[in-house]
Amino acid sequence: MVGYHAHTQATPELWDVAMSQSKYNGINLDIGHYVAGTSQSPIPLIKKYHDKITSMHLKDRKFNNGPNMPWGQGDTPIKEVLQLMKKEKYSFPATIELEYTIPQDSDAEKEVAKCLAYAKEALS
Repeated sequence: MVGYHAHTQATPELWDVAMSQSKYNGINLDIGHYVAGTSQSPIPLIKKYHDKITSMHLKDRKFNNGPNMPWGQGDTPIKEVLQLMKKEKYSFPATIELEYTIPQDSDAEKEVAKCLAYAKEALS
């Protein structure tokens, strides 16, 4: 299977076309890009194509091509996506994408630790 990665131009219709073209087409889904590009939740897409998702990037962004944000400050339903993955026992991997501007009083390691704590709280 080939996991295609699209950015903010990936609409639900684009994914429908891509998935219909071959049984070997998969989705390397970036939920932050999806939210920024469509101003919609990725949850319906995840439910529809969970068996075609090869991996998922987790990051928080604002609607309408908005910026990357620290987790919990954007419009991306990260908690809800993680809870759905747990409930439905989806087996694809989800990775932390640290793409927001790191505050001056922090560093990448501290910010990844915050993201991990956010994910653990969502799943507890």
